[in-house]
Amino acid sequence: MKVAVLGAGAIGAYVGAALHRAGVEVHLIARGAHLEAIRRAGVRVLSPRGDFVAHPHATDDPNQVGTVDHIFLGLKANSYAAAGPMIRPLLHETTSIIAAQNGIPWWYFHGLKGPYEGYRIESVDPGGTVTAALPLHRAIGCVVYAATEIEEPGVIRHLEGTRFSIGEPNGKLTERCTSFSEAAIAGGLKCPVETDLRRDIWIKLMGNISFNPISALARATMAGICRHDGARELVVAMMQETVEVARRVGCDPGISIERRLRGAEKAGEHKTSTLQDLEKGKPLELDVLLSAVVELADLTGAEVPTLRAIHAVSDLLNENLARAV
Repeated sequence: MKVAVLGAGAIGAYVGAALHRAGVEVHLIARGAHLEAIRRAGVRVLSPRGDFVAHPHATDDPNQVGTVDHIFLGLKANSYAAAGPMIRPLLHETTSIIAAQNGIPWWYFHGLKGPYEGYRIESVDPGGTVTAALPLHRAIGCVVYAATEIEEPGVIRHLEGTRFSIGEPNGKLTERCTSFSEAAIAGGLKCPVETDLRRDIWIKLMGNISFNPISALARATMAGICRHDGARELVVAMMQETVEVARRVGCDPGISIERRLRGAEKAGEHKTSTLQDLEKGKPLELDVLLSAVVELADLTGAEVPTLRAIHAVSDLLNENLARAV
């Protein structure tokens, strides 16, 4: 198996290092000081499960890699539309694209039987630009239940979780999924192949849609949000509205809000990826979180006043960040 990790940041480099440890031919595509550190000393993973170092090939030029069996996409979703030139040199006829993204993916209604089959979510795939870069037939979904961060260039701090659930948009069990799953498991990860990955998407989104924007607006950790009575009530309201939208597009997450809150509390003083992006002055990954669910609420007639309010102020924050660049 040959795998390219496009966007070998905190999650991408961690997965690439695990796959390399399992004997997979891995090529990390990164840039800047992080790339130079990996070239010099490999990927150093610091983890409560045991530290290790992996030395996969690393480059900033996918043309040096050639075609691969799987592309593990560690980019932010707001970078997908521009990824075409980086993707194309890696593709052969059956190359899959495993997108480890938060929120609603561009392929969400692909292969989903029902009234919305084939619907393109404009906020996620504006004008079809993401589908043009990442063809639907190549897509494998991936929901990440792991927390990592770049402690310094070339050094990944693994905080918790090793689960990367994957699945086909049409729910079928395929060889391309099972082979990647087996390699990931051999490298020390949990990688179940789900026949209903959309349920995982909504379970994860219940947390992301609430904690991520609130953490950026309040500059608070997940535990800090949970400790604050008013913020906790706001999270509950956002989760309730999100579950209603999920049900209207045919998916019941099947998890209580209280249980989802307990899971978030276990993350402790963890900064969400949105807060980390804010602190670095990067654009916030809100389209696939808030914007997409508000669009689906419009599509289905769901009432989501809390989501709309948080979306408005988060969007304003994002616009101000863009002006400051």
